[in-house]
Amino acid sequence: MTVSQILAKKGKEVFSVLPTITVFEALGVMSEKNIGAILIIEDTVLKGILSERDYARKIALKAKSSKKTFVHEIMEDVVTVKPSDNLDYCMELMDAKRVRHLPVIENDVVIGIISISDVVKAIIEMQKETIKHLDSYISQ
Repeated sequence: MTVSQILAKKGKEVFSVLPTITVFEALGVMSEKNIGAILIIEDTVLKGILSERDYARKIALKAKSSKKTFVHEIMEDVVTVKPSDNLDYCMELMDAKRVRHLPVIENDVVIGIISISDVVKAIIEMQKETIKHLDSYISQ
């Protein structure tokens, strides 16, 4: 299964904020959209990503103010994938880079984002399909 196939099922909706807003404002958008990470995009260029984990480690644990800290001060570099990349590659990348979200880039434009949850769901779906085929084969 490819990233493109995952996006076809889950959709390509992407939420983003500018690097010049406060972390507090970004968290508000994340809460409103019920997402665990948000892309930082400026002039259609992907600049970084901000996750709940970044907030916890870089703001809360360091006793900083999310209302006085700007997103660009704590955003992480972003690891991306292409629509043609397969699930095995995505899992290896997430593990090696210790990330939970992978923006999908095509022609230098963000066309979607997949999470570890999306990858796990796709793997479970593939395994169920394999079991179904094996069961059908055995029953013949």
